[in-house]
Amino acid sequence: MTYQETCEYLYSQMPMFERQGASGYKEGLDNTLALDAHFGHPHKYFATIHVAGTNGKGSVSHSIAALLQEVGYRVGLYTSPHLVDFSERIRVNGIPVSEEYVTSFVENERDFFEPLHPSFFEVTTAMAFKYFKDMNVDIAVVEVGLGGRLDCTNIITPVVSIITNISFDHTQFLGNTLAEIASEKAGIIKPGVPVVIGEATSETRPVFESKAKEMGSPIVFAEDAPEVLSAEMLPEGGMSYKTRTYGTLISDLGGIYQQKNMNTILHVLQALSERGFLSQSGSGMDFEKSLYELNTALKNVCAFTGLKGRWQVVQQSPKVVCDTGHNLGGWQYLSRQLSMVKCRKMHIVFGMVSDKDIEGVIGLLPKDATYYFTKASSPRAVNEHTLQSLAQKYNIHGTPYSTVREAYSAALSNAEANDFVFVGGSSYVVGDFLKYCL
Repeated sequence: MTYQETCEYLYSQMPMFERQGASGYKEGLDNTLALDAHFGHPHKYFATIHVAGTNGKGSVSHSIAALLQEVGYRVGLYTSPHLVDFSERIRVNGIPVSEEYVTSFVENERDFFEPLHPSFFEVTTAMAFKYFKDMNVDIAVVEVGLGGRLDCTNIITPVVSIITNISFDHTQFLGNTLAEIASEKAGIIKPGVPVVIGEATSETRPVFESKAKEMGSPIVFAEDAPEVLSAEMLPEGGMSYKTRTYGTLISDLGGIYQQKNMNTILHVLQALSERGFLSQSGSGMDFEKSLYELNTALKNVCAFTGLKGRWQVVQQSPKVVCDTGHNLGGWQYLSRQLSMVKCRKMHIVFGMVSDKDIEGVIGLLPKDATYYFTKASSPRAVNEHTLQSLAQKYNIHGTPYSTVREAYSAALSNAEANDFVFVGGSSYVVGDFLKYCL
């Protein structure tokens, strides 16, 4: 098989939540454990950092990977979903897994895994862990796919566990209250392993405290001792932070929601230093004493790791921004940021998938923008006419387009130089935008 045929085989032959929704989700670790044993437990050959949470997992994972790369480690990075190409999910020092590795893995191993009837994510996780072992990584940053307790990444014992935040998402699998969702995500907390909680609520904090006590795990709530004192958006994109310990830091990741993520990242930095990872790295540098190296990493998260779609400024005239925020928790920040944009007229290319709180998100959208409702190339995407109809209930009006390319083309042709164009509502909308429109 060619690389493209291999990817299509993975997408079409195995249950895949990202395409199928609930029918593509497989609960339990039996297949994961079987695959792990078959490959000789590859995750035991390198250190790991485990990242769970409702929002912010991707930004936190990529930022920590950039920090570790800059200090001299060989760093694996496993994230999902991909935006343009499958290989984005599995990286070493920012370089995606090769097409040849993906193809040979499937060709050589399908006789073993096909009888298991594994999910797409189960096979992909096994591939990632084997690849990291084969590539001799020192440490891998591993993002949870969905939930935590029963996620197939949860066979690792990390040096630090991270839970960014909890909000309502994937409730059909994780529970209908914040406490229930927190309990599932707290399943990544391992005995004696420190855990950093980015944000907590009165409902979720007792869940995390109880699980950490049960596991004998040191727990830090990043909000209790804020490292980030203030944050400012930069005109060219990115953020400037005033911090308690590190002075002024600049990050290339934009979005006002990144302030919470940065506070989490800096507490993880402290946890890694306490575990000896930063001070004993190959370059012999300690981030707490090397502000130059810390700033270098944060200024180059996208360049070092390939991260895209986080308040990503695509062009300046008219200004075009895309963002993968795709649920109610993410849009509570995005709606605030859009309200802060100064422009002549705002154009929003918008689409969502069916298992989100669509009306909740639509209720947060700016009322005075021109909308281009669209449908991403995903079976879970909501029909553009349905979105248009739902939006009208909230006095939000626009035109439906059957593809993201058509919607963006219309927005760009209607926009003047001092207008603002936003593309988002779903990771898949942003993926189509990056793939077909740029």
